[in-house]
Amino acid sequence: MTKRKPATAGPKAPVRARKRSASRTAVAAPPAPGLYAVHPGVLLVQKWIVELPGKTGRTLDEWVQLIRQEGPRSEPLCRSWLQQEFRLGTNMAGWLAEKALGNPLADDSPEAYLRAAPVYVEQMYAGAKAQLRPLHDELVRLIRQLGSDVRICPCRTIVPLYRRHVFAEIKPATQRRIDLGLALGEEPFTTRLLDTGGRAKKHRITHKVLLTSLTDIDLQVKRWLKQAYERDGEA
Repeated sequence: MTKRKPATAGPKAPVRARKRSASRTAVAAPPAPGLYAVHPGVLLVQKWIVELPGKTGRTLDEWVQLIRQEGPRSEPLCRSWLQQEFRLGTNMAGWLAEKALGNPLADDSPEAYLRAAPVYVEQMYAGAKAQLRPLHDELVRLIRQLGSDVRICPCRTIVPLYRRHVFAEIKPATQRRIDLGLALGEEPFTTRLLDTGGRAKKHRITHKVLLTSLTDIDLQVKRWLKQAYERDGEA
């Protein structure tokens, strides 16, 4: 039996995309060159890889070799095995299991993330949510006009927008609605500018607007987007 080695959990890796079957897919033009930027979480994972030997006693390659030689062949079982046998944290165990078992969309390097980012968006608007893709694309178009320092960093279920920090999020919340999250701090809530619960939890995204059609993206929504962007540029 391999000797157990305690380890501390590393930073949470970005969520990986999962393949899904769908009866319909979103019809959209390919992403423009340079549309997406590397998610900040990917850079944290790079730091984690460097620190892995000191925290666990093994390099990433050594963990991958061990898992492939001795571990279960499914990700859920492998994750549990790593937690039980080596006392790894949930995030670290899940990431190592996925890395070792060869997920083709693993996004733990900048290059891999940029390959996966368009896939995240396509899957997000696949099937019944395809009708929301024009709203998403219009929001992205408007957000890119705010400034050259805007970074669009898709995850599996949301698309965060960054300047210095995250200042907005695009989320297809239902088959018929996009929730546009905004970091607006102490801006008063209204019947349209809703509370996300983020202010009470000290999260950055504090407000949201519910969008169901292109006509919902009106002058007021554009003002709120600009306000969130400008707030994030303040010292």
